Amino acid sequence: MKIVVASDHGGYEMKEAIRRHLSEKGFEVLDAGTYSEESASYVEFSQRAADKIVDGTCDRGIVVCGTGIGVSMVANKNPGVRCALCTDSFMAEMARHHNDANMLALGGRILAIPYALMLVDLFLSEPYDGGRHDARLEQIADRERRTFCV
Repeated sequence: MKIVVASDHGGYEMKEAIRRHLSEKGFEVLDAGTYSEESASYVEFSQRAADKIVDGTCDRGIVVCGTGIGVSMVANKNPGVRCALCTDSFMAEMARHHNDANMLALGGRILAIPYALMLVDLFLSEPYDGGRHDARLEQIADRERRTFCV
């Protein structure tokens, strides 16, 4: 599985910890920035990560800003991206089981890094349940087709 990670300055420390953690676990990781704690726009870096999901370069994405709110809003503007802002294990599990989320948003100023790494592991290991949830995902895709004229 190839995973893209990205953050702004508020999520940089957590993004770096996630990048190292995933590399140690044998995942192929693409780092879409930022590359320091200098002030940077979450919009630019979340979009870079979302682009890698949309174009199929990466299977999953993890984006981090101070709260996770901004990066999730940006990512979800892209057709085919289902980015879930998760603050606990139940949310991370359900994002995969029910929503087939392909991106995870985290708050670098909200969560402790060890807890965030646990959420990342859950997000990457949990399956999509399919079945009754397929109809809802098709409804989302239909809205995207109407919005983006895809």
